[in-house]
Amino acid sequence: MKTSNNTILITGGGSGIGLEMAKLFSADNTVIITGRTADKLHKAVKELPNVKSITADINNAEDVQNLVEKLHADHPDLNIVINNAGLAHYFRLTDPNANAFEKAGEEIMTNYLSIVRLTEKLLPLLQKQQEAAFVNVSSIAAFSPGVVLPGYAVSKAALHSYSQVLRISLEKLDKQPVVKVFELMPPLVNTSFSKDIGGENGISPQDVALELKKALENDTYEIHVGATAEFYKLYLSSPEAALQAINATK
Repeated sequence: MKTSNNTILITGGGSGIGLEMAKLFSADNTVIITGRTADKLHKAVKELPNVKSITADINNAEDVQNLVEKLHADHPDLNIVINNAGLAHYFRLTDPNANAFEKAGEEIMTNYLSIVRLTEKLLPLLQKQQEAAFVNVSSIAAFSPGVVLPGYAVSKAALHSYSQVLRISLEKLDKQPVVKVFELMPPLVNTSFSKDIGGENGISPQDVALELKKALENDTYEIHVGATAEFYKLYLSSPEAALQAINATK
């Protein structure tokens, strides 16, 4: 699909991968970034061309409804939604003070359920466009979980399944659907989001953004970024070996 002259919403667009996507696409698209921290959003808007911001917490039903209404009113040509906002808690299930239930609930809400809600509300708008797409930012962890990211891995596995089902459902409506569904699956990325698990050893968020642009241009729906490509091959050959590999140094 085309990667210029679009109107793009990026959740979690004020930092990390989301901000790099905004930088990359703002040159020749209209970009709307959203997130909970107004200061980060405003800073990005000042520094980047063609970028606007709407402060919203995607976990808050009222914020989401206000966001959707504003998009309908101010950006009726919205045709790409990048569900990038995410949350990760680093803990072990064997830690008696892990509060695993609460943390897993937060991760499922942010990384999966909030995307289901926003997608459901914006799908009718995207279906009005000539060409449109949802991009769900998943993870290498969707294939095999790591012991220090148990709730995160589960939430990304759920998002992986949801992305597949949404794609197939739209294809059953039309063999060449107006709305395409992409899933971006990075490995470890060097952002503040992953600093507690050695994010400095990961790939750059700029590389992730570039891989997304290339995938959009080529209609590559499941995007295995960097090390995810080789890991996926291992996973296909032996799920057990992949599970052991991702937990080898944890």
